[in-house]
Amino acid sequence: MLNEKGKYASATQNRRLVWEKVMWPLILEIDNVSFTLEQYKKKRDLVCKELSIPSSRIAGGFVSLLLKGILYKEKDLYSIHYRLIPYMRLRADCDYATAVREASTK
Repeated sequence: MLNEKGKYASATQNRRLVWEKVMWPLILEIDNVSFTLEQYKKKRDLVCKELSIPSSRIAGGFVSLLLKGILYKEKDLYSIHYRLIPYMRLRADCDYATAVREASTK
């Protein structure tokens, strides 16, 4: 039981790290709702270097954001959930909890 909870907490931590340190700053930086995998990897590598962590440690976080519906993939582009676009336009802080809440609201 503890092991499962540990895995879940770790996955949440990875999603939060990827969202708050990589994804949202990338979205604000490029000022666009869509981005390429190359843009993501470039930003991820910079963040991993700054935080002195291997990119493999947060690799699952990106996929997990897709599974949560916070990110979408269409052909070679990834984009944020449409309910997060107003935050981007306002250049507002959009933490992980806000992203999850907005993406899960119908």
